[in-house]
Amino acid sequence: MKKILLLSISLSVIFASCKKEKMKNNSTPPVAEKQPKKLEKHGDIRIDDYFWMRLTDDQKNAENKDEQTQKVYDYLNAENKYFEDVMGYTNDFQKQLFEEMKGRIKEDDESVPYKRNGYFYITRYEKGQQYPIYSRKKSNLEAQEEIMFDVNKEAEGHDYFQLGGLNVSPDNKLAAFAIDTVSRRQYIIQVKNLETNEVYDDKIENTTGGSVWANDNKTLFYTKKDPVTLRSYQIYKHTLGTDTSEDVLVFEEEDETFGVFISKTKSKKYVVIGSYSTVSSEYQVLEADNPDGTFRVIQPRERDLEYDIAHYEDHFYIKTNKDGATNFKLMKTPENNTTKENWVDVIPHREDVFFEDFSIFKDYLVLEERNNGLFKIRIKRWDGKEDYYLPFDEETYSAGVYSNPDFETDVIRYSYNSMTTPSSVIDFNMKDQSKEIKKEQEVLGGKFKKENYVSKRIWVTARDGKKVALSIVHRKDTKIDKNTPVLQYAYGSYGYTIPDGFSTTRLSLLDRGFIFALAHIRGSQYLGREWYDDGKMLNKKNTFTDFIDCSKYLIENGYTSPEHLYAMGGSAGGLLMGAVINMNPELYNGVIAAVPFVDVISTMLDDSIPLTTGEYDEWGNPNDKEYYDYIKSYSPYDQVEAKEYPNMLVTTGLHDSQVQYWEPAKWVAKLRELKTDNNLLFLHTNMEAGHGGASGRFDSLKETAREYSFFLALEDKLEK
Repeated sequence: MKKILLLSISLSVIFASCKKEKMKNNSTPPVAEKQPKKLEKHGDIRIDDYFWMRLTDDQKNAENKDEQTQKVYDYLNAENKYFEDVMGYTNDFQKQLFEEMKGRIKEDDESVPYKRNGYFYITRYEKGQQYPIYSRKKSNLEAQEEIMFDVNKEAEGHDYFQLGGLNVSPDNKLAAFAIDTVSRRQYIIQVKNLETNEVYDDKIENTTGGSVWANDNKTLFYTKKDPVTLRSYQIYKHTLGTDTSEDVLVFEEEDETFGVFISKTKSKKYVVIGSYSTVSSEYQVLEADNPDGTFRVIQPRERDLEYDIAHYEDHFYIKTNKDGATNFKLMKTPENNTTKENWVDVIPHREDVFFEDFSIFKDYLVLEERNNGLFKIRIKRWDGKEDYYLPFDEETYSAGVYSNPDFETDVIRYSYNSMTTPSSVIDFNMKDQSKEIKKEQEVLGGKFKKENYVSKRIWVTARDGKKVALSIVHRKDTKIDKNTPVLQYAYGSYGYTIPDGFSTTRLSLLDRGFIFALAHIRGSQYLGREWYDDGKMLNKKNTFTDFIDCSKYLIENGYTSPEHLYAMGGSAGGLLMGAVINMNPELYNGVIAAVPFVDVISTMLDDSIPLTTGEYDEWGNPNDKEYYDYIKSYSPYDQVEAKEYPNMLVTTGLHDSQVQYWEPAKWVAKLRELKTDNNLLFLHTNMEAGHGGASGRFDSLKETAREYSFFLALEDKLEK
């Protein structure tokens, strides 16, 4: 007991020293040079002292770094060194956390095989390996395994490696695949002969990674990106064996607010070009048997008309918001008479049900819906004889329908998990309503028992009277009072709803007394499309106030206190973190903002930055003064003030294509300059990765261990 007490005192002393941001070993925080740059719009003048941190891709990729590039690298490396100097005492604990989280994973694991075009496809991992092995077996699972790609071998010699876009030709002989070695989401597409293992010379650069085979097994359609803005904007056609310079441009999306993609209908009859923006979409189709033919438009784009298509027999089935169907509905139209005046209802619009997606089978239609925040799977026979929902019993949970490529089947595959229940993959027979659990996620280490944890959903009344769902999970034996540490998490943008799912890594916090709270704030579609619309554009601040009101609820109802409340969000969730600490910094002891979108006004004014133009209908176009003023009023970088802020860890990736690294770098520099407290402030940059962080499954755990150690250090819960 005395040793434990002395250790606790020692750590407390060390950490108190850290909080003064002054330690031995040259641990004074870096001070970024100020180079004032005048930015003017609508008569409003902003001075950006850290604009100089912005580098082009050419500067980053140059073999010999120019003076500015070197200065930026020196600053980022100095911030990394500062983090290590101050938090290096947690390294042993980080290793402990890493081994603990790694120890829960079944290292020699594999996916449930799925059948496509006569083959069973499997993704598996071998013990100690970072990357997956993609394989298949012909006709049955007893057949000899054919290894298509061992990504561990492919990744040798690369700090970052991502293989994606795996797409097998209709005759099963060829596989198109895509590689990214920079983490910039700019993929090189290649083709491999699965019979000879030869990789062809065809190399298609600067793509999204996605591709589609025509039915002739030699024509490949793919999507290219604008090399500067990274917008997916062109569809090309490549014929195997020809030089890629001869590839034919099939379609170019000239509207800079739209992106494009290529796909194929489940019926295999059509190749599909999709054009999409935040509030509008358009589809073109071409018979896959006729790759040299001309694509035809299903329904010309109209602002505020969204639709998605699937093909079945002689009709296209269409999920759409046509005629004010805010929560979407399902319609159909003859495949040769496709404009909107021909669409007829299949599943009408419902005010209380958000229609998310659908899957088509020979005898069944499967609908994915959300009611009162909870996900539902609905099974409906085409002949109308049956119409029912799959039963889910927990108060809060997550479920999802797999791609289910097999059309001629009575079996649908779906996943299920909750905050306390590890994930299962389940085959459900829609004919006799029996189910078979094909796989249950194993949590190794011998310590996890589901019955030791509890989850529930709380409804928080926001300041404008709206009810916000807050899903929480903790150990049953956790004492809940003002000293209980709570990690509150949220995203709240693009209509993305974070599922109430299970996490093996999160157990490392729960088992140390944390409560995890997931706030389903506006900006998601948890409560339908209106929930999203009420959290974007000129309603964006509802996202931030919802999060703050959930925090206040947790404090006022005795779950925690400001000394033990923590917040975390990434990307647009990082913007959320920046906004709430500007608005109510006193509520939080510590915050992690991962790859945060915090320089909103400058980024949205610069259409040369990746993704900007396509997001005008998410954030607003600041070239319009009304939107400029509104965005500036919450933009975290522009709203930094001379006041106290919580302890903070900010992370980024040098090659991030979604949120450029300079946004968090500038933000941290400005916070250092203006904040009046002695709390911790760190910037940690992954110099080899981008938006998604490290590519290997174990390397990503090291990043999680680093983040958790930050929170646990603030709670004095480090262990030897």
